[in-house]
Amino acid sequence: MNFADGDTQKKRLIQYLCIIGLFAIFSTTIAKNPVLPLYAESLGAGSATIGLIAAVSPFAGILLSFPVGVLSDHLGRRRLLILAGAVFLIAPLLYLAAVDPLLLIPVRFFHGMATAILGPVTGAVIAERFGEHKGAMMGAYSSSTLIGRSAAPLIGGVVLSLFAAAPAGFAYYAVYLIAFIAGIPVFCLTLWYHDTGPAQPLSSVTLAAFRENLLIFLGNRGLRSASGAEMATYFCFGAFETFLPLYLLSTGISAWQTGIIFFVQVIVIAATKPFFGKRADQKDPVRQMLFGLFLTGCSLGAFILTGNFWFLLGISCIFGIGMSLSTVAANIYAANITEQNRLGASMGALSSLMDIGHSAGPLIAGVAVALAGYAAGFLLCFVLALAICGYIALGMRQ
Repeated sequence: MNFADGDTQKKRLIQYLCIIGLFAIFSTTIAKNPVLPLYAESLGAGSATIGLIAAVSPFAGILLSFPVGVLSDHLGRRRLLILAGAVFLIAPLLYLAAVDPLLLIPVRFFHGMATAILGPVTGAVIAERFGEHKGAMMGAYSSSTLIGRSAAPLIGGVVLSLFAAAPAGFAYYAVYLIAFIAGIPVFCLTLWYHDTGPAQPLSSVTLAAFRENLLIFLGNRGLRSASGAEMATYFCFGAFETFLPLYLLSTGISAWQTGIIFFVQVIVIAATKPFFGKRADQKDPVRQMLFGLFLTGCSLGAFILTGNFWFLLGISCIFGIGMSLSTVAANIYAANITEQNRLGASMGALSSLMDIGHSAGPLIAGVAVALAGYAAGFLLCFVLALAICGYIALGMRQ
C-alpha cells in the first residue's frame, strides 16, 4: 500500500477499514453459518421458517443499500459507519433473547442492516479518499472481508463441536458471544473515522433527493453497465455456491475434494483482488470488467464438461479470477464516472443490485436445474454472462 505522497494517514485509514471489514463480516457470517439453522430448529422452527430467516438478511441489503448510500452523501459517512458499528455490536446479543423462532426474522433483518450500511458507505469512503489508488484499496478491503467470511463458518463449526456435549443451548450462546466480541473492534474503529467535510442535517434529505439520484443512476449507461456486470457476476456466484457441491457429488467427487475446490477458489479471489484493483487503476476498468465477466460465465459453463478433480479445481480457480477481475473493476468504473457528491448513491445502488443477483442466482438457476438438470442451470448462467458482456461491449463501441 504505497502512496506517492507518503500519506501515513491514508495508510492508517485503509488498515482500519480492512480491520472493520474483516471483523464485521466475520461477526455477521458466524451468526448465520452454520449456527443459525441449528439454533432456529432448537427453538422449534420448521424448514419453511428457517428458509425465511435465512432470506431476510439479503433482503435488507436489497432494500436499504441505495437509500443508505444517498443518506451518506448528505449526512456524512461517519454517522452511517457508527450506526453500522452499533448494529454489529448489539445484534449478536438479540439472537439469544429470542424465545420464538419467528423473533429471529426481525433480528436477522436488523443484523443485515449493518452489512447493508457498511458495504456502500465504505466503498464511497475509499473512492473519495484514495483517488488513483482506490482500485488497489477496494481490492484490499474486499479481500479482508472475504477472510472474515471464510473463517467464520470454520470457527463456528469448531465451537459447536467442542460444546456439543454441554448443557442445551450453551454452544449457541458461545457462538453468539464470539460474534459479539468481534463487533467490539468494529464499533470502536468506526468512532475513529471523521468526514473530510461538514455533514448536512437530516432535514436536507428529501424524497426528491432519492428520486433524483435513482434517475441519474438509471440514466447513465456506464453505471448500468457496471451494475449489470456486478449483478451477473453474483448471479453466477450464487448459482455456483448453491449447486456446484450437489453437481460434484453427482459426478463422484467426494465431500473433502469439494471442500478443497471451494477453499482454493476463495484463496484465489482474496489473493488477486488487490492486484486486479491496482491494474484497474492503471488500465481500462471497462475492458477488465468485460473480460472478468466473460471468464466467469465461461468457467461456470465449463464445469459440466469434465468430472476430473484436477480439471474441476483449475476451472474453479479460473472462475475465482474472473469474479475478482469483474467485481473490483465494476466498482472502480462506477466510482470513476460518478460525481463526487453522489458516490454513496452509486455504491449503494451497485450493492443493492449485487444482492439481487446473488439472491436471484440460486432461485432462477434452481428452476432450470429442476426442469432440465445441472447442465441447464450452469448454461443459463453462461448465457446471462454473455448477454451482459454484449451489452457492455456495445456501450464501449458507442
